[in-house]
Amino acid sequence: MSHPQSYSGPAFLSYGFRPFFMAACLFAVVIIPLWMLIWTGGLTLQSVLMPADWHSHEMIFGYGSAVIAGFLFTAVPNWTGGMPTRGRPLCAMLMLWLAGRIAVFGAVPLPWGIVVSIDSAFLLVLAVLVAREIISGKNWRNLMVLVPVSLLGLSNLFFFAESALVGQAVVSRRLGLGLVIFLVLLIGGRIIPSFTRNWLNQKGDRHLPKPFGTFDQLSLLATLPALVVWGIWPQTLSAAVLMCLAAMLQTVRLARWRGLSTLRNPVLAMLHVAFLFAPVGMLANAAAAIGSLDASAGLHIWGIGAIGGMTVAVMMRATMGHTGRALVSGSVLNLAFIGLIPALLGRLFPHVEFPGGVTGLDLAALFWTLSFALLCWKLVPWLAMQRQDRKRPTPLRSR
Repeated sequence: MSHPQSYSGPAFLSYGFRPFFMAACLFAVVIIPLWMLIWTGGLTLQSVLMPADWHSHEMIFGYGSAVIAGFLFTAVPNWTGGMPTRGRPLCAMLMLWLAGRIAVFGAVPLPWGIVVSIDSAFLLVLAVLVAREIISGKNWRNLMVLVPVSLLGLSNLFFFAESALVGQAVVSRRLGLGLVIFLVLLIGGRIIPSFTRNWLNQKGDRHLPKPFGTFDQLSLLATLPALVVWGIWPQTLSAAVLMCLAAMLQTVRLARWRGLSTLRNPVLAMLHVAFLFAPVGMLANAAAAIGSLDASAGLHIWGIGAIGGMTVAVMMRATMGHTGRALVSGSVLNLAFIGLIPALLGRLFPHVEFPGGVTGLDLAALFWTLSFALLCWKLVPWLAMQRQDRKRPTPLRSR
């Protein structure tokens, strides 16, 4: 849906996807090299969190929250027909997110309570703004997206509390990651079949993906207990069984969306590939629950493959569509997505050593950083500049 062009400020603040996708991309380029410096002892972290907790927190609640905010600030106006958050309010939200990153890193020495308040405020305000827009637009069917976003905000608070009380936020880390995965399953399950349907219709193909329906809703409901049990009791048979069931259901969902037919359209195929990493990660977590696999495998299949892949693909598509560009990824953006695969493989085999003393972990950090550097190279100028044309943007919504 198009909106009246009453905004006269900088293009950078004209729509929510612009500042937050730019912030997420730039943050992703910086955060892993910074983490490697901390991990190897080249830099001392002054955070209120332990180094491993800081790394997990910033990937989930730093990077993840920025992409979620950019998506929701763009999608909700299309869902409701309302005016998007823009200008000074949008700038204030960006500054709040940035203040959280600075506070949690410890760049400015602050008391624990102040750090927690600053960082937690972002997701709280985001949930309030999204709720206001959905309710005012009476767009009740999309009210469900508020549940995981609100729970993510609570999980952020629990993260700090668990870290302070126990020493490490291991449960909150899993619950936060699980909530972001649930958002991938929820939002991906709405946009992937919708975008695929639209493209196949344009090609005259009448064998279309199944739209979001009862089976999808039941699959999501069945996945919730799997994520909760795994988050709290990861090393149990119950977690393994529930994760296997969830993986099966999510794989069936994906199989109904005609992913193989999208191979000629990389920017669309990326969404299908990224979604596939969600059930693969579930199977890895099931194997870890019975002691057959290292627990970090499932975490990074989700973190790099499912969340990294889905957010990269969504940011590409949304940026191209909303800045008046053709939905054609091209070689640079294709490489940006493909680079996440060796990044994931390197992280799954971190101790494998290559000539020159380079380890799998080093390669994981290198390929992740290169992928997002390529993403920044293409997307940042598009995000900063005015639309190329006056065509209607491709909306971030499902039918």
